[in-house]
Amino acid sequence: MHTDKKLLVKGLKYIAYTIALMFTAPLVLYQAFKNETHQWFWPVLIIGFILAILAIGFGFYSIKLIMDALFSAKKKTTGS
Repeated sequence: MHTDKKLLVKGLKYIAYTIALMFTAPLVLYQAFKNETHQWFWPVLIIGFILAILAIGFGFYSIKLIMDALFSAKKKTTGS
């Protein structure tokens, strides 16, 4: 069993992006709901929801990358 180090590093980078988005999205949503009467309420709310969806997507993708790096077998190439 061999660990693909390039793929593992890529997965860890995506985990870092996920953690950043996990803190940023609730902060943006909180600011939107705190200022419901402000003219920028809807754009900030939409940006917050997009960031939250991206955090979930990056989370699943980064875990998939890490699992592939740890558990998938490398494909053998035939020398033809």
